[in-house]
Formats: sequence, structure tokens, C-alpha cells
Amino acid sequence: MKPIQDVHELLPHRYPVLLVDRVLDLVPGESVTAVKAISRNEQCYRKVGAHTTATHLAYPQSLLIESWGQTAGILATWHSPDEESAAPEADRVMLLGGLTGITFHRPVLPGDVLHHRARVFHALSDTVIFEGETLCDGELVMSVERMVMAFRPAGQLLPSAG
Repeated sequence: MKPIQDVHELLPHRYPVLLVDRVLDLVPGESVTAVKAISRNEQCYRKVGAHTTATHLAYPQSLLIESWGQTAGILATWHSPDEESAAPEADRVMLLGGLTGITFHRPVLPGDVLHHRARVFHALSDTVIFEGETLCDGELVMSVERMVMAFRPAGQLLPSAG
């Protein structure tokens, strides 16, 4: 498989909510490894002072989960370059169904380069269950026992006129 450079083609997210920088490896239907580099330029650090201590610079856990979830979303929506489109289907919306067994092993700080690894645990027609972890320099940062991602037609999610 050729390297996947442009995550913009794989996710509908854009700055500042696109939290995956690059895909390193992807085995369709099985696993993905993606990178997220944490910088002091992140939106979550906008109001942090220049002399803030390291304990106050921990990357928010909610954003860490979102970044890992976006990595899983790339795997769930992947189409090979030979297929008609590499982008997620426009008429389907990716939804987080639930998370279990999230463990944070250490804080993530500016300068850290995260490697998100997501694996398909079980797949149904419109729902995928993932498991995986995030590492930094080979050290476990976060582990995910299960994440459920569901896909629904966009039309079903819009309020009905009436």
C-alpha cells in the first residue's frame, strides 16, 4: 500500500478539530497507525501563559480520545485508491456509539508525538467496534478496551419538517 499523506481526503474534519496529522500504516478492515504531534500552538493552549508549569500543559484527555477516534474513523471509512472515492460517503455520518475501558497511563505534553494504533475488534454492516492504544516514544499513553462507531444516513439525523 502506498503511504497515505492527506488525511483531509479521509475525514470530514478540518482545523481546528482535525486531530490526526498523518497515517503511517493501514491494513483495510484490520488496523491503522496514525500520528498526531502535540504543539504549544494547539487551540487548547491558546490561553496558557508563557510560564505555565508542565503539570498545567497536559493535553486534554477528551482531545486525546477524539484524536484516537479519528484514527479509528479513517480505518472504518477507508476505500482503496483503486475504488471510486477515498473520502467517506457524503450521505453517511460517523457517530461515536460508546467507549469502555479507557485508561490514561501518563500525561501528554507539548512536544510529544503520538502514535495511535486502532484495530477492528468486530464489524457489522453499519457499526464497527475498535480496540487499541496510543504510544509516545514506545511508552503507553492511553489504552482503549472498546470503542463503538456507528454510521447512519445523514437524512435520518436531520430534524423533520412538520
